[in-house]
Amino acid sequence: MARVLVIGGGIAGLWAAVKATDAGHSVELVTKAELAEGNTRYAQGGIAAALFPDDSAERHFADTIEAGAGLADPAAVRVLVDEGPDRVRDLIRFGVAFDRGESGLERGLEAAHSRARILHAGGDATGAAIEHALVATVRRRAVAIDEQAMLVDLLVEAGRVVGALVLAASGAVVERRADAVVLATGGSGCLFRHTTNPAVATGDGVAAAWRAGARVADLEFTQFHPTALAAPGTPLISEAVRGEGAVLRDAGGRRFMLDVDHRGELAPRDVVARGVWRRSLEQGGAPVLLDATSLGGAELARRFPGLDAVVRAAGFDWAREPVPVTPAAHYAMGGVATDLDGRASLPGLFAVGEVARTGVHGANRLASNSLLEAAVFADRAVRAITASAAHNSGSESRRAVRDASAHGMSGEASGVVHATPVDRGELQQLMWRHVGLERDEEGLAAASARLDAWTPPEPHDRRSAEDRNLLDLARLTVAAARARQTSCGAHFRTDDPSIAVSQLPTALDREAA
Repeated sequence: MARVLVIGGGIAGLWAAVKATDAGHSVELVTKAELAEGNTRYAQGGIAAALFPDDSAERHFADTIEAGAGLADPAAVRVLVDEGPDRVRDLIRFGVAFDRGESGLERGLEAAHSRARILHAGGDATGAAIEHALVATVRRRAVAIDEQAMLVDLLVEAGRVVGALVLAASGAVVERRADAVVLATGGSGCLFRHTTNPAVATGDGVAAAWRAGARVADLEFTQFHPTALAAPGTPLISEAVRGEGAVLRDAGGRRFMLDVDHRGELAPRDVVARGVWRRSLEQGGAPVLLDATSLGGAELARRFPGLDAVVRAAGFDWAREPVPVTPAAHYAMGGVATDLDGRASLPGLFAVGEVARTGVHGANRLASNSLLEAAVFADRAVRAITASAAHNSGSESRRAVRDASAHGMSGEASGVVHATPVDRGELQQLMWRHVGLERDEEGLAAASARLDAWTPPEPHDRRSAEDRNLLDLARLTVAAARARQTSCGAHFRTDDPSIAVSQLPTALDREAA
């Protein structure tokens, strides 16, 4: 069978490793931090699937298509909603204890869903529960696990991906050979000053795939979550809180989202995030307030135990008073372009989870579809690898130390000579200001010019390798945002001629941001 190199330790990577091992492949799993770190662990809201009698795959399909603002791929969405229930049943077999009530599995409602179909575990600890179960499952398999090891670049020979260069915990850059490489490196929230993502989310897989020559797509579509707590670290306050009845109020205490969209707080995320953003600008930068007091202290502690602890640790009693919230970068809809089996445009390369652009999310991800997408397409990718392995024979695995500088993207290689080292903090602020919830050509052009003035560092350690990836991805994101001159979903151009002037913040408001 095949030698499979899985890069990433969230639900997508763990799923691929388990299923590939069970299919008889030799599997090595590389993860940048400890095995349990990554976006999956922090997913609070849950996983969506049409499992209940009053729901159907057709309804889930329609909701996903509508949320995607016209850009979701119907074929990919069909795969997601049809295969999703079986993948959730697999999770239960893997040991995920989804919350149950007297009548069976409990379910919640989230924005843009026409039915309550969101499964949770531990109230607001669904991602952590899934991660824990899958990590335990992987450790019971014969999987070689390499923690604290970061992807540097993909190895390409004769137009085919044959492995990867990995920065090991020792500091050496090591070659990992494989018949199939599965990228499951997650998202890129650290492109922006404010994000709900952990520090590992630096777009490593997308940047490495692009440098190798793989096609990437839809990088202009970054989802900003409407309700991150306006406190150090901007911890996420799950959409499920609004699904249970919490509302958004302005500084004067007025519920305002019904003026923006008839669905109010349960409109699609891009609509709610921009509504929160604009109201904050209109009130001089003061944060909008999330009012969950109607739920009561006992219910908040029962239903959202993790969030209850986080909010209280930040100094707020959300059972008694509304808490300040702000949008923050949350999820990348774009990434490495794949087919319905996770194949990238380069033979030998697969991408699953947030690093991939399967077409499921279009211009705006439907809440709680991300964990489902990761499981569904990781499963399909392994099946494709297994089918391919039946027709190909592998060669012996080789490991060798390489000089990382030989594989960096130099200024000369990109056709531009640079002289200034990249500044991560300035890059994140630049992306937040000009490529955030609202964009225009003037800001995008300014961002592009500044990004072009920076030199990609040679990847000699984790920090420099991440900075190179962030710079590559920032340039690609800005270029994609400039190319799409009309607004769609999470990509909102204030200079789109179809946008009414009354919809836009004033120049003074923009300066306050």
